[in-house]
Amino acid sequence: MKNNLLTSIAENTIMVAVFVLLIAAMFLIAKVAESYVQKKTGENNPGMNTRKIVIIGIFSAISAVLMLFEIPMPFAPSFYKLDLSDLPAVIGGFAFGPMTGVMIEFMKILLNLVLNGTSTAFIGELANFIVGCSYVLPASIIYIFKKNRQMAFISCLTATMVITIVGSSLNAFYLLPAFAKFFGMPLDALIAMGTTINPAINNMFTFVLFAVAPINLLKGGVISFITIIVYKQLSPIIKNATIVSRRKAEAESEA
Repeated sequence: MKNNLLTSIAENTIMVAVFVLLIAAMFLIAKVAESYVQKKTGENNPGMNTRKIVIIGIFSAISAVLMLFEIPMPFAPSFYKLDLSDLPAVIGGFAFGPMTGVMIEFMKILLNLVLNGTSTAFIGELANFIVGCSYVLPASIIYIFKKNRQMAFISCLTATMVITIVGSSLNAFYLLPAFAKFFGMPLDALIAMGTTINPAINNMFTFVLFAVAPINLLKGGVISFITIIVYKQLSPIIKNATIVSRRKAEAESEA
């Protein structure tokens, strides 16, 4: 498996470079957001401590498992499937901030690549990471300002809109052309796969409108629904995690 992964990296250096740059951009956004919130609220947000590392490890493993359970969508071509692997990253982001959420997303993809390699020249993994971060980042950034149920609802609603816009735009301008090039077929052939499912799909715009956007909207909606439902049970854990991290940071600064 590792040999297959190394071979894929060697054969797709440009895609790997793009992958690395986009990963770096997601981490940079998370870091800048956490620093900004820290200045606005006056909270001391510690870096990676033992508690965070354990949470990231456990949640990443759960995400990697959830990634295996993909649900085909009847209104989209077969290569589009719904999974809920971003849910642990949202919970981790709520508890510890956007950097933790992005780290869980990254580790999830890394685990999947090590275990299964890539069959799409990293295009599918790149899509999963970027689309996942497009939900996790806005949700955790908004929530970190004020951790209550109302803000959780607002952050999830906003994140659902963002993931729909980002996922649709990314597919239209990058992922679909990349898939067409990788599989050696014209872009029209991919659109035709959508046409066989829905006759209203006849160009890139209608493909995104009737296939891609609904999947991302549904994904964001389902994750939001589950997050809001389990928020009451998770709230003590989230608040406790915040208090423990803050106290530990204060103790370390005093020492």
